[in-house]
Amino acid sequence: QVQLVESGGGLVQPGGSLRLSCAASASVNSFSIYGMQWYRQAPGKQRELVAGITGGGGSTNYADSVKGRFTISRDNAKNTVYLQMNSLKPDDTAVYYCNSKRSSNNNYDVRWPWGQGTQVTVSS
Repeated sequence: QVQLVESGGGLVQPGGSLRLSCAASASVNSFSIYGMQWYRQAPGKQRELVAGITGGGGSTNYADSVKGRFTISRDNAKNTVYLQMNSLKPDDTAVYYCNSKRSSNNNYDVRWPWGQGTQVTVSS
Protein backbone atom coordinates (compact mmCIF):
# COMPACT_ATOMS: atom_id res chain seq x y z
CA GLN A 1 0.00 0.00 0.00
CA VAL A 2 1.47 3.32 -1.06
CA GLN A 3 1.59 6.03 1.56
CA LEU A 4 1.95 9.73 0.90
CA VAL A 5 3.17 11.93 3.73
CA GLU A 6 2.90 15.68 3.36
CA SER A 7 4.77 18.07 5.64
CA GLY A 8 6.05 21.62 5.92
CA GLY A 9 2.82 23.52 6.50
CA GLY A 10 2.29 26.10 9.17
CA LEU A 11 1.13 29.58 10.02
CA VAL A 12 2.69 32.35 7.96
CA GLN A 13 2.00 36.03 7.48
CA PRO A 14 0.82 37.38 4.12
CA GLY A 15 3.78 37.78 1.82
CA GLY A 16 5.67 34.99 3.53
CA SER A 17 6.99 31.70 2.19
CA LEU A 18 6.72 28.00 2.95
CA ARG A 19 8.18 24.88 1.40
CA LEU A 20 6.01 21.79 1.42
CA SER A 21 7.29 18.26 1.00
CA CYS A 22 5.51 15.09 -0.01
CA ALA A 23 7.27 11.79 0.49
CA ALA A 24 6.00 8.65 -1.19
CA SER A 25 6.66 5.36 0.55
CA ALA A 26 9.41 3.08 -0.66
CA SER A 27 6.75 0.75 -2.04
CA VAL A 28 6.42 3.12 -4.98
CA ASN A 29 8.66 1.52 -7.55
CA SER A 30 10.10 3.71 -10.25
CA PHE A 31 8.76 6.93 -8.74
CA SER A 32 10.24 8.82 -11.68
CA ILE A 33 7.71 7.40 -14.10
CA TYR A 34 4.82 9.12 -12.34
CA GLY A 35 3.74 12.66 -12.84
CA MET A 36 2.93 14.25 -9.50
CA GLN A 37 0.47 16.95 -8.49
CA TRP A 38 -0.20 19.19 -5.53
CA TYR A 39 -3.79 19.88 -4.54
CA ARG A 40 -5.37 22.01 -1.86
CA GLN A 41 -8.71 22.12 -0.11
CA ALA A 42 -9.98 25.14 1.75
CA PRO A 43 -12.81 24.85 4.29
CA GLY A 44 -16.14 24.44 2.56
CA LYS A 45 -14.57 24.27 -0.89
CA GLN A 46 -13.81 21.53 -3.37
CA ARG A 47 -10.29 20.17 -3.57
CA GLU A 48 -8.46 21.93 -6.39
CA LEU A 49 -5.39 21.15 -8.44
CA VAL A 50 -2.60 23.61 -7.77
CA ALA A 51 0.49 22.38 -9.60
CA GLY A 52 1.87 19.42 -11.53
CA ILE A 53 5.22 18.07 -12.63
CA THR A 54 6.18 15.34 -15.07
CA GLY A 55 8.03 12.22 -13.98
CA GLY A 56 11.42 13.47 -15.03
CA GLY A 57 10.74 16.97 -13.76
CA GLY A 58 11.16 18.60 -17.12
CA SER A 59 7.72 20.12 -17.38
CA THR A 60 5.51 21.85 -14.84
CA ASN A 61 2.11 23.50 -14.83
CA TYR A 62 0.21 25.68 -12.39
CA ALA A 63 -3.24 26.95 -11.61
CA ASP A 64 -3.63 30.59 -12.60
CA SER A 65 -4.14 31.53 -8.97
CA VAL A 66 -0.60 30.45 -8.01
CA LYS A 67 1.35 31.00 -11.21
CA GLY A 68 4.46 33.04 -10.61
CA ARG A 69 4.33 32.47 -6.85
CA PHE A 70 4.55 28.68 -6.43
CA THR A 71 7.19 26.31 -7.78
CA ILE A 72 6.85 22.54 -7.91
CA SER A 73 9.95 20.34 -8.02
CA ARG A 74 10.94 16.76 -7.25
CA ASP A 75 13.82 14.58 -6.12
CA ASN A 76 13.27 11.12 -7.56
CA ALA A 77 16.13 9.63 -5.57
CA LYS A 78 14.15 10.48 -2.42
CA ASN A 79 10.66 9.72 -3.79
CA THR A 80 9.77 13.28 -2.83
CA VAL A 81 7.99 16.18 -4.46
CA TYR A 82 8.15 19.76 -3.20
CA LEU A 83 6.06 22.91 -3.42
CA GLN A 84 7.84 26.20 -2.81
CA MET A 85 5.24 28.83 -2.00
CA ASN A 86 6.18 32.50 -2.05
CA SER A 87 4.19 35.71 -1.70
CA LEU A 88 1.52 33.83 0.19
CA LYS A 89 -1.96 35.28 0.44
CA PRO A 90 -4.82 34.58 2.84
CA ASP A 91 -6.64 32.86 -0.05
CA ASP A 92 -3.87 30.25 -0.07
CA THR A 93 -5.07 28.99 3.30
CA ALA A 94 -5.96 25.33 2.87
CA VAL A 95 -4.88 21.77 3.54
CA TYR A 96 -2.36 20.78 0.88
CA TYR A 97 -2.12 17.26 -0.53
CA CYS A 98 -0.06 15.52 -3.16
CA ASN A 99 -0.93 12.62 -5.42
CA SER A 100 -0.49 11.35 -8.95
CA LYS A 101 -3.22 11.65 -11.58
CA ARG A 102 -4.02 8.55 -13.62
CA SER A 103 -5.69 10.49 -16.38
CA SER A 104 -5.03 13.78 -18.09
CA ASN A 105 -8.79 14.24 -18.39
CA ASN A 106 -9.71 13.90 -14.75
CA ASN A 107 -7.81 15.76 -12.05
CA TYR A 108 -9.43 13.67 -9.33
CA ASP A 109 -8.74 10.19 -10.66
CA VAL A 110 -5.60 9.58 -8.61
CA ARG A 111 -3.36 6.55 -8.20
CA TRP A 112 -2.95 6.31 -4.46
CA PRO A 113 -4.83 6.89 -1.21
CA TRP A 114 -4.76 10.47 -0.05
CA GLY A 115 -2.38 11.35 2.73
CA GLN A 116 -3.29 13.40 5.76
CA GLY A 117 -2.26 16.63 4.09
CA THR A 118 -0.47 19.57 5.64
CA GLN A 119 -2.25 22.69 6.86
CA VAL A 120 -1.18 26.06 5.51
CA THR A 121 -2.63 29.11 7.19
CA VAL A 122 -1.85 32.59 5.89
CA SER A 123 -2.89 35.22 8.35
CA SER A 124 -1.59 38.31 10.06
